[in-house]
Amino acid sequence: MDKITPVILCGGSGTRLWPRSRAAAPKPFLQLVGDRTLFQETLARCSGHAWFTGPIVVTGRAHVALVEAQLPGDEDSQVIVEPQGRNTAAAIALAALRLPEDAVMLICPSDHHIADGEAFCEVALKAAALAAEGWLVAFGIEPDGPETGYGYIKRGPWIEGAAAAGFRVERFVEKPDRARAESFLAEGGYSWNGGIFAFRAGTFLDELTRHRPALAEAVRTAVAGGREEGREFHPDENAFARIVSESVDYAVMEHTERAAMVPAMIGWSDIGTWSAVRAARDRDGAGNSVRGPAELLDCRDVMVDSDGPRISVVGLSDVIVVVDGGEVLVTNGAGSASVGKLKGASGE
Repeated sequence: MDKITPVILCGGSGTRLWPRSRAAAPKPFLQLVGDRTLFQETLARCSGHAWFTGPIVVTGRAHVALVEAQLPGDEDSQVIVEPQGRNTAAAIALAALRLPEDAVMLICPSDHHIADGEAFCEVALKAAALAAEGWLVAFGIEPDGPETGYGYIKRGPWIEGAAAAGFRVERFVEKPDRARAESFLAEGGYSWNGGIFAFRAGTFLDELTRHRPALAEAVRTAVAGGREEGREFHPDENAFARIVSESVDYAVMEHTERAAMVPAMIGWSDIGTWSAVRAARDRDGAGNSVRGPAELLDCRDVMVDSDGPRISVVGLSDVIVVVDGGEVLVTNGAGSASVGKLKGASGE
């Protein structure tokens, strides 16, 4: 079994989780579900087994201190510090260029919640086996509803002779409207695209060069001119500034003829809203969840998360209250999807 190198993408601000998530303390570094941050949970999922190497963490300058504070002192771990955010295609290419061509990379966003860690490892092994055969493999998340906030993957034919279970990808689909999402579920054969991938470093770079040659060349130049600082690697700033910002889906996965997917029933959530946080947390028999000083009376599906004043809620259902310092958010489940539009969330 080839070793698997976790590549953990660590950035963003998570404005939909305001007021807890802010530019100075973004979503990956918060304890939103359990006792560990989402970043620490991601690290834990990708360690403790003989087939995982130390991780490569790709992050921005603003988050280096947070990464270093939460990343164990593994001798073989690396931190790649991007001068500017340039989306996932460039971030993955940076990591690929720091690895041997035959290294299997497991691309993991740092701000997702996965309830079943053992199932995640099983799927990772299947994906790695396909990646070793030259496939670019996406985790296909089993959909549990007509979600309009995710892209979809249409499953194609079974891959014959593969070392592990997997399917060709027929196509990647942009975020649909509700009617189209409902038609996907009714038709079957569709999965959510959770942004988790596996491929060999050389395979990915070959496909990036084929489909986005200018982007690939700019990343190579940035790495060639970069510098080491302990376990941190800093790409050349001027070269990196010329990189076009593009997601790995747009740049590679939607164009390659080597796209595959493995079904992933792993209890996945992108924890993109407070409603998703509520669903992921432990709740009592009435669906209530409390962190911090609070009292709920005759309530159902109420979540309180307060770091300060005592919150009392009486006779309400489907309410979310979050208190962070001097900021207070009150919403319901449906409204939580619009939190990022608030002036406070954008720093105004």
